[in-house]
Amino acid sequence: MLTPTLMLVLLALPLAIARMLAAWRKTAPSAAPAAWGLGLLFLFTASGHFLQTQPMVQMLPAWVPAREALVYATGVLEIAIAVGFFLPRWRVAAGWVAAAVLIAFFPANVYAAFQQVPMGGHAWGPVYLLVRGPLQLFILGWIWFFLLRRSAAR
Repeated sequence: MLTPTLMLVLLALPLAIARMLAAWRKTAPSAAPAAWGLGLLFLFTASGHFLQTQPMVQMLPAWVPAREALVYATGVLEIAIAVGFFLPRWRVAAGWVAAAVLIAFFPANVYAAFQQVPMGGHAWGPVYLLVRGPLQLFILGWIWFFLLRRSAAR
């Protein structure tokens, strides 16, 4: 349960600090810290691709080709997404890619939960999806609310 909690802290802390500072200074809060939290979150999740490679390989069915290379490639993709969140010009694009990645990666989480892969809570089995599913929906909502909503309205 530590991993989802840490993910939420990384996501929300920059925005919480920025809002407290804005209230203290009596200025309007910026939405940028919400993107910074996403950047920190994606750097954290990307680190698992390099520090926990073999357990992440186990999250993929055996029929998936080049599983280890795929784990590394998706780690690089998550780093690129994180960098995009830190750069104002690329935030919206990073948001769309991140949303697609969260949706595309979810089947691997379902597979890992049913296989009880010993990583990131998946060893709990399908019960873990009761945490993981809402967490990913929350992150998708965060991306939509803070980054994509305005661009989609244009």
